Amino acid sequence: MTQTADETVPTTDVPALDVSDLDPSVRVQDDLYRHVNGAWIARTEIPEDKPMTGAFITLRDASEQAVRDIITTIEPGEPGSESQKIADLYASFMDADAVEAAGAAPLTQPLEAIAGVGTVEELLRLVGLHTRRGVRGLLDIEAESDPGDPQRYVMFVGQGGLGLPDEEYYRLGEYEQIRTAYRDHVARSLALAGFADAEAQADAVLALETDVAACHWDKVRTRDLRQMYNLMGREQFEASAPGLPFAAWLDGLGVPGAAVAELVVTQPSFFTEVADLLTEDRLPAWRSWAAWSLVSSRSPYLASAFVAERFGFYGTVLSGTPVLKERWKRGVDLVEGALGEAVGRIYVERHFSPVAKERMDTLVANLIEAYRRSITDLAWMTDETKTRALDKLGKFRSKIGYPTRWRDYGDLTIVADDLIGNVERATEFELQRNIAKIGAPIDREEWLMTPQTVNAYYHPLRNEIVFPAAILQPPFFDEHADDAVNYGGIGAVIGHEIGHGFDDQGSTCDGDGRLQNWWTDADRSAFEDRTKVLVAQYDALSPEQAPDMHVNGSLTIGENIGDLGGLAIAFLAHRIATEGTPAQQIDGYTPEQRLFLSWATVWQTKARDALVRQRLATDPHSPPEFRCNQIVRNLDPFYDAFGVTKDDGLWLDPEQRVSIW
Repeated sequence: MTQTADETVPTTDVPALDVSDLDPSVRVQDDLYRHVNGAWIARTEIPEDKPMTGAFITLRDASEQAVRDIITTIEPGEPGSESQKIADLYASFMDADAVEAAGAAPLTQPLEAIAGVGTVEELLRLVGLHTRRGVRGLLDIEAESDPGDPQRYVMFVGQGGLGLPDEEYYRLGEYEQIRTAYRDHVARSLALAGFADAEAQADAVLALETDVAACHWDKVRTRDLRQMYNLMGREQFEASAPGLPFAAWLDGLGVPGAAVAELVVTQPSFFTEVADLLTEDRLPAWRSWAAWSLVSSRSPYLASAFVAERFGFYGTVLSGTPVLKERWKRGVDLVEGALGEAVGRIYVERHFSPVAKERMDTLVANLIEAYRRSITDLAWMTDETKTRALDKLGKFRSKIGYPTRWRDYGDLTIVADDLIGNVERATEFELQRNIAKIGAPIDREEWLMTPQTVNAYYHPLRNEIVFPAAILQPPFFDEHADDAVNYGGIGAVIGHEIGHGFDDQGSTCDGDGRLQNWWTDADRSAFEDRTKVLVAQYDALSPEQAPDMHVNGSLTIGENIGDLGGLAIAFLAHRIATEGTPAQQIDGYTPEQRLFLSWATVWQTKARDALVRQRLATDPHSPPEFRCNQIVRNLDPFYDAFGVTKDDGLWLDPEQRVSIW
């Protein structure tokens, strides 16, 4: 698009981007991220109860406060009403005196049951029961669309059993201190629960979990949809892991056999190998593990000594957070997890503007059109694959703000003076909701996030993008802002989520969500050649806070493709949206420049060193500075917007730049 002569409008008319806070000591051509966020990073202190702060966290804080206001001002309503359940669940958590008086008593009966386990079959039945009641288990289970036939639900079963963030924490030398701290945390927790031999039991737990971790698939392999899709009949699955008493586990879990006549086994070798650990001679270690899993999972709802002990490891050691969140914030988390859509219905009434939805509809339409034009013009893709890509794009569904049909919590019982019971019933309610999906039509109106969640997602098996109400706020979206700011913010987020439909994994599903190859061999090879370059770029990156570690380009490739395509397509969509209108400079910045400045504000983050290291090891997202800077290094429009030359820090030789979508 050819723009007309620049016109200038006052900043006061467009308040979404505060250019007065840019850091003049950092040139935008050398470091866009710190040019935009450097001054903020320098003056900002991370709240003592958080491992990080920034744009996302600020909005999450606002959402948290809004939910608190809803909970504390809601009329209790009739018994059995959603308002009664919200109020009573929160009250049960906030009654700190009652929780303190109960001490470790809520653990007594389940720990006695664990001590009485005499066979592997009894163990798995009890582990299933505990999973049903919200205790960390050995196996994970969930009903989801069948990747081979996305018009039906099927039960997925996957690996579990670990108390540390990832299997590599059990095997790599760099985590030795964390393993020691974890073992000590297990011992102290079991001692609080009344175990006289807590030290020996902690040793047994760590040894057993280390063996379980050796059975796990690593985090890169578990991203691969094709490897993870293993549809089996139940008999075939049980034959593959003969030492695993699956029927006993299902019995404890309360899952009827008909629900698992067929199932997707996401990591088949895990079950075969972990079954070899389920032997009678290792039952004492498994009892220790089951006791530890129970104590750990229940600790957030027990007396303060349990809460503090758990936070000391998971909050401080792993994430660097020095202070536990206030009780009301933890109470809000509980209500959100159990009754999220009941709260969300009220949140939308109070906080979501119909104007925002209208503008979002326009933004999404323009992003889809930009992707259509980009795919049509791709030089590296044949017409055959383009036709299929465009077919998939045409089948994208978008959900904005909130569900059209709200979840029914009628079967969930909440009692004001029964915190542990409430936690157990809420977990079981969600499990039963999952089981009920088997045999039913796919619910196209279901949301996997609540409206008050500051996030967004793409669902590859349903080919849909979802944007909850809470993310539709500055700096992501401002209904009063100029288009450039919104396209650099929420526009790039929309583009990112659409881009997941065409990343290394999303591109293995067609427009109906079916896992099947719709590429020619030559086009798939050309696509993978480009992704390999992007993987190598990110493999070379190390954040300032962890210079001895590198980004895992293979783990983060899906998100990096989403970021790269998202911003590139948002730039094109902005041009589509402003075709034929004069380009207006604001505060001396062109629309193109403002779009990229807006992109940088989205990633404004300050994190504690421990969290940075943990995320490098486990998070499929790259660190925020690279989500900003490494992406723009690959985009020619950024070079044009700011006159970047080969002498500048963000320069990347043209032949090294990656363009996929």
